[in-house]
Amino acid sequence: MGRNGSKSEQSSTLVDNFHRPVDYVRIAVTSLCNLRCSYCMREEHEEKSDEESILKKQEISAIIEVLAGLGVTKIRFTGGEPLLRRDIVELVRQAKTQTGIKTVSLTTNGVLLDRFLPALIDAGLDALNFSIDTLDGNRYRTITRREEFCRVRKNLDLLLTTDALAVKLNVVLMRDVNSDELHQFVDFTKHHNVKVRFIELQPFDDNQIWRTGKFFSADNIRALLNRSYPDLHPVRGNATEYFSYTQPNHKGSIAIIPAFTRNFCTGCNKIRITSNGKIISCLYEKDGVNLLPILRGNGSHHALVDLFRQAVSQKPRDGRHTLTNSVRTSMSEIGG
Repeated sequence: MGRNGSKSEQSSTLVDNFHRPVDYVRIAVTSLCNLRCSYCMREEHEEKSDEESILKKQEISAIIEVLAGLGVTKIRFTGGEPLLRRDIVELVRQAKTQTGIKTVSLTTNGVLLDRFLPALIDAGLDALNFSIDTLDGNRYRTITRREEFCRVRKNLDLLLTTDALAVKLNVVLMRDVNSDELHQFVDFTKHHNVKVRFIELQPFDDNQIWRTGKFFSADNIRALLNRSYPDLHPVRGNATEYFSYTQPNHKGSIAIIPAFTRNFCTGCNKIRITSNGKIISCLYEKDGVNLLPILRGNGSHHALVDLFRQAVSQKPRDGRHTLTNSVRTSMSEIGG
């Protein structure tokens, strides 16, 4: 595929129909995962083994090159579990060397982090989100259905020994599952310069457990925090981290992400790319726009630019109203 677009294409930006610039892209590099979290996948969740449908390294690099020319400045690699890609370090390195890309980050469950952390830092990774929903080994096994807690906790401790990365802990908080651990995670910020992000359960899971009373809303999380920590100081977070706080004498900080109630939809600045090459303009979008025919059909740079513009033009002002029409699927299919 030809990579050289016109100067006007290179200098243009992605803006949706509601005048919101899109400068952040989440790229799922695999839909596979080495855990089976109860709120994400059934144990028997189909393992997609068709390697031909998965974006190749050079295709991801071509996508990032085009996106950088369209004003995207932030790339996050997700999955599935992105560390299951053997070329993940090279993908990070290529993204970091692309003119226009300012921040490259990655979300991981931490199982394989010890194998990749030094190389990721060397490749220029800026930030890492570490998903861990409990600090209790038995509970970890119940949630993830895997015996990996000791390794994951050891890898978290390893991560905290470096100051080369901005670190966030992602905690999906569920009623009567791990909601009683909120205090332990807040206490975790006292001695560690990390941001703990409490995330609402989302309706993208094979078992639909969000319908079974496990949903713990951002309002409930906020009320519990305010009752337990009257000295919390509100600070300005990003659009996703709708509520952000610092606590006196704590090195780290706290945020709440209303992932389902979605207070932040109207300020959304992101799109997603699935591991099989579809552009998803909104988390609740049903089908997406397929990149593979252009990428694998010797399509032009201009054609790829047009596809991204088409996808962004479909971005709704607020995606929540489309929920009832959306495909119920694992977040590993969507891109984290």
